[in-house]
Amino acid sequence: MLCCLGGCQDGPLYALKAVNPYFVMKEWREDEVYGVTDHERRQQLAKLADSIEFYPSDRQEYWASHLQQILENDDSAEMRRLAVLASGKIKSDRNLALIEKGLDDDSVKVRMEACRALSRIDNEPSSRLLASMVGKESNQDVRNAAIQSLAKHKNAISVNSLRLALSDRNPATRDLTIESLRGATGKDLGNDPDVWIAELEKNDPNEPNNSGTMLR
Repeated sequence: MLCCLGGCQDGPLYALKAVNPYFVMKEWREDEVYGVTDHERRQQLAKLADSIEFYPSDRQEYWASHLQQILENDDSAEMRRLAVLASGKIKSDRNLALIEKGLDDDSVKVRMEACRALSRIDNEPSSRLLASMVGKESNQDVRNAAIQSLAKHKNAISVNSLRLALSDRNPATRDLTIESLRGATGKDLGNDPDVWIAELEKNDPNEPNNSGTMLR
């Protein structure tokens, strides 16, 4: 049941009030009395992440404020990851600001979830965030998640970022980058990074004599 999500005696998603520092000392000590456990908190937030995309815009905006509190205050990396997952399904410009908090999170799994969330938002601001992660992220798993997500972004920002990633020394990362280039460009030039680089440079839309025909 989603009584805690829809509003009950203790308020909507009661357990998540703990992300407000005012409640931390008082109400978390009473968790056993109220029967709210960490497992139940995660279950409630997972259900919200599964359903929030179907909510009307005013309810999405309402929950966005709760998700922001979780991303800023919750000690649980899993709760923050689920908050990022839910944020990525909000149909408003606010989703990017929430996901961006996830990109700066200390937890690898939260940053990876933020990259995956951006894969579902095909616009230039989202592409720039992913391109930034490809360029600056030190953790290889997170960087690969950003590269994989760029496959869904069919624009010059995505293609240029992936072109630069082809110079990675890790063969697995280069293979992943080529696979993402297939998705971003709609082309298949085989598995040789040098062939891709030559073609992408030839069709670089930033060059005055090129039209950028690699893109669909």
